[in-house]
Amino acid sequence: MAGAECCSNPPTLNPNAGIGHVEKFAGLDSYLTGSSHSNLAVLLISDVFGYEAPNLRKLADKIASSGYYVVVPDFFYGEPYDPQNTNRPIEEWLKDHGTDKGFEDAKPVVEALKSKGISAIGAVGFCWGAKVVVELAKPKLIQVAVLLHPSFVTVEDISAVDIPIGILGAELDQISPPELIKKFEQVLKAKPWVDSYVKVVPNVAHGWTVRFDPEDAKAVKDAEEAHQFVLDWFAKYLK
Repeated sequence: MAGAECCSNPPTLNPNAGIGHVEKFAGLDSYLTGSSHSNLAVLLISDVFGYEAPNLRKLADKIASSGYYVVVPDFFYGEPYDPQNTNRPIEEWLKDHGTDKGFEDAKPVVEALKSKGISAIGAVGFCWGAKVVVELAKPKLIQVAVLLHPSFVTVEDISAVDIPIGILGAELDQISPPELIKKFEQVLKAKPWVDSYVKVVPNVAHGWTVRFDPEDAKAVKDAEEAHQFVLDWFAKYLK
């Protein structure tokens, strides 16, 4: 399900954002940052606005500064969702850019990382990207997962995950409301052999970790706390 929240607060895309660079990776234009000599990689999978979002790239650089090789692929082939294009409402756009296609496109990225000598891969999914991450987690194509304000993720999806997984949901979210996030938590608590952390973050809305206003001090603080959780989760489990 995709609603207005999926598309709220669209970022101003910038193809030159970040301190990394863009090149083809596994056939996809990708933002790459961090040491290519690291044996640990992190895959960031964007929301519907794609890989040129400045806040997303800034987070990629922050993760890279902790010693990871970070890849942010363009799973939308140069066509992120554009709320200004009234001829392509989100439902139409998703027909060409479904999470199932994202999952198929992510597999070669994982393989390419492994062929570079990467020994363990973590992945963070935002909104749309969270569904792709959970699909990668089920067959253990990745070793560590983080879902931030997920979209399209079901209880059945979470039931099939057996790798360390952290999930942050927003209190003010109708796409994945707190009740659903709490169901995820119940499922994972019933699997004590799976390291998991689930939290509904109070007073934040869907998309808060990447679609925040850099001039809004509270929004920045809320986002940075989520970003720190991501860093701590990888520090603990991505080895």
